[in-house]
Amino acid sequence: MATMKSLIGLINKIQRACTVLGDHGGEGMSLWEALPTVAVVGGQSSGKSSVLESVVGRDFLPRGSGIVTRRPLVLQLHKTEEGTTEYAEFLHAPRKKFTDFAAVRKEIEDETDRMTGKSKAISNIPIQLSIYSPNVVNLTLIDLPGLTKVAVEGQPESIVADIENMVRSYVEKPNCIILAISPANQDIATSDAIKLAKEVDPTGERTFGVATKLDIMDKGTDCLDVLEGRAYRLQHPWVGIVNRSQADINKRVDMIAARRKEREYFETSPEYGHLASRMGSEYLAKLLSQHLETVIRQKIPSIVALINKSIDEINAELDRIGRPIAVDSGAQLYTILELCRAFDRVFKEHLDGGRPGGDRIYGVFDHQLPAALKKLPFDRHLSTKNVQKVVSEADGYQPHLIAPEQGYRRLIDGSISYFKGPAEATVDAVHFVLKELVRKSISETEELKRFPTLASDIAAAANEALERFRDESRKTVLRLVDMESSYLTVEFFRKLHLEPEKEKPNPKNAPQPNADIYSDSHFRKIGSNVSAYINMVCDTLRISLPKAVVYCQVREAKRSLLNFFYAQVGRKEKEKLGAMLDEDPQLMERRGTLAKRLELYKQARDDIDAVAWK
Repeated sequence: MATMKSLIGLINKIQRACTVLGDHGGEGMSLWEALPTVAVVGGQSSGKSSVLESVVGRDFLPRGSGIVTRRPLVLQLHKTEEGTTEYAEFLHAPRKKFTDFAAVRKEIEDETDRMTGKSKAISNIPIQLSIYSPNVVNLTLIDLPGLTKVAVEGQPESIVADIENMVRSYVEKPNCIILAISPANQDIATSDAIKLAKEVDPTGERTFGVATKLDIMDKGTDCLDVLEGRAYRLQHPWVGIVNRSQADINKRVDMIAARRKEREYFETSPEYGHLASRMGSEYLAKLLSQHLETVIRQKIPSIVALINKSIDEINAELDRIGRPIAVDSGAQLYTILELCRAFDRVFKEHLDGGRPGGDRIYGVFDHQLPAALKKLPFDRHLSTKNVQKVVSEADGYQPHLIAPEQGYRRLIDGSISYFKGPAEATVDAVHFVLKELVRKSISETEELKRFPTLASDIAAAANEALERFRDESRKTVLRLVDMESSYLTVEFFRKLHLEPEKEKPNPKNAPQPNADIYSDSHFRKIGSNVSAYINMVCDTLRISLPKAVVYCQVREAKRSLLNFFYAQVGRKEKEKLGAMLDEDPQLMERRGTLAKRLELYKQARDDIDAVAWK
């Protein structure tokens, strides 16, 4: 079986590699989330920093009032041989070794400010710190911002919820061990850490309780009910911690001396003496390390399964984004045509309903066109006053005898001309939808993401073809409108009874103009008849215009969107074909990242196989 040092050290190594490659999030469970970690949770002023420093044996964390920890701190402890020099390394400064732990504190503060500024804001981007020392056990701890109940001056109102959400994002993970810090001089029922731990780990199997500040409890009181599990029972034993006093901190009392003083306190305490072997920061560190090693051993099968699954997914993505392409012109031409066909498939799926977007064309026909037709100003054009004017002008010097045919034709021609606007607007609206579908199809064609130049060429060729289809569609719909004017439906008018109603002229008055010899009801009747005919034409165009637009634009886009482009590509020389297949630098970078991640997973699998079953 693997030793504790090698197994936890291996997990530390994999966690560092995951952080370097950014593999600690995304869809599903990442390798980072699958690896067991210990998250340190507590309210502000709960003694959280003192516990961590006691475990490390060094005074290295920022201190102060309010929110001091404003970014998660991933703290990896590596036990070294006795007599070796202690030092620390930050992931963001890998070439620099810190032997002065006051400088470590300063670097944590500076790196926090680099991300959050000098404000009191928080960030969920972690700082990663490794400490190598003979005075630590192999362990990974995540120090999280202290839970708070109110925002103070300089903090946003959302700070309380922001911190809780950040802490939850760590402790909700099933592989996270929760180190819940609660001050012993406060009622355990009010502990923020225990309250949160109970919500995310109701059985208590992932939670370790730590009671701090035992030495400053009120006289006559003790914390035995908590430490012996009567006040709040967990599956793991509670551990009591004696923090350094503020005087010790001010005097910079050595942490090793502080540990010794803590041991003496428990050994000589009348209340806690019988628990002395299970109290103190040294015991807590060993307890956590042993438990972490046990959990890691239990999780190895699931970790290896996740690694194998991730390796398969990375290989699949590398296949999808493509391997390096061949250099001969025949292979390049074949690649270009295959990429064009891939785009064409996506575009047709949008039109035919496999992907969203094509339904917007139906929306143009079913909503936009009828709405535009409804808004046409027929009421104004066929008003009694305008009908009288048009008919009078059409009659000239000779009043019509039976029906004002020329007046009818002029009124009908004028009305039908209004249909040209909605007809052209329908063409343009469908053209806009098709252009948008081309854009979406380009972005959704995974194979094209490697080649931005080719994607741009295909988009330009497709849009150029859509312009040709739009021009042809515009001509066609305008012809449909003109045809309605060029030949009127005679049967419609034969069914109308158009006996003019003449008013008897007043003999006492002087003769009136020709139009004035007809009553308003006569002109209203003419307007009504023309309106009825125009409504019939409108119903016809409401059906025929979409047919024409689909035939000229949608149908042609499905059949021959890239035909002209295919002919052009076939005539290009090798150099120009190569230029079209110029890869996207971001995708090349993505391929490189995937290759590194694939190497990480394979190495992690080999390392686990080599260490876990010794």
